[in-house]
Parts: sequence; C-alpha cells; structure tokens
Amino acid sequence: MSFKLVPVAIALGGNLGDRERTLRDAAAALQRSICDLRLSTFHDTEPAGVGPQPRFLNAAATGRTRLAARDLLGALLDVERRFGRKRPYPGAPRTLDLDLILYGDAVIAEAGLEVPHPRFRERRFVLAPLAEIAGDWRDPVTGRTVGELLRLLVGG
Repeated sequence: MSFKLVPVAIALGGNLGDRERTLRDAAAALQRSICDLRLSTFHDTEPAGVGPQPRFLNAAATGRTRLAARDLLGALLDVERRFGRKRPYPGAPRTLDLDLILYGDAVIAEAGLEVPHPRFRERRFVLAPLAEIAGDWRDPVTGRTVGELLRLLVGG
C-alpha cells in the first residue's frame, strides 16, 4: 500500500561502542525508509532515568516517509538490531536507540506504538537536537512547537 509522504521526527541515541559512527551510519540506514533526511548535531548527554551507565550521544532526524507508522516503527527496530541493539532489561545500555517522536500530526495510541512519543516533552536530549532542525514543528497533542516545548523544559 502506498501512502502520501508524511513528515516524521526520529530521536537517535546510544552509549556503547563508537557512538558517533553508529549514529552517522544509522542515519544513513534510515534513508531507506525516510527521504529528505536531515540530521541535527550530536549532543553528549548524561544518562537520564536509566541508572549509572556511560554517557549518551543523542541526535534527531527529520524527513518524510511513505510508510505507515507501524511499518516505520518496524523499520526503526530493524535498524537497531542491525547495529547490535540488545534489550536484556529496561533501560539497559545500548549501541543504538531509535524512537519515533512525531508522525505528521497523527496521535496514535496502540499496543506497542504511541505517537507522539509519550515522554519526548520531558526529554531535553530529544528536544534540544530536534529544535535545531524542526523547532517550528508542532506537537499535535499540546499544540506547542518543539522550540516552545524546549523553552518550557529548560525554564526559559
């Protein structure tokens, strides 16, 4: 089934191995599913909500896809697996983490798929890189732009 091109935002992160190379290679792999891919700068961040572990490198990517949201999520999980992602327990250190943050203006709440990502508004490591490349994109739930969400989070 062919869908119209839908704008999407993806969060990328990892804290094991060659973090920068992994994020660059993962962004290249995403181009199979997402056209017009734009990648933010990389942000070196403290682990948040996962206990003591190595620092993360985070980025955001935007583009457009013809895939349905569930199919795009499947493609993201496939890329994670190709880059050695293991899930021995929740919050475990990881070579690569890809999260579907926004899928156009869709609001989806299904088993295993929630868009917008349920915690992206609380995560500076998602909002800061995303604001670089899509600060004017709107959260379909709150109506606020990514830039506004970041300012609210950092208190500015």
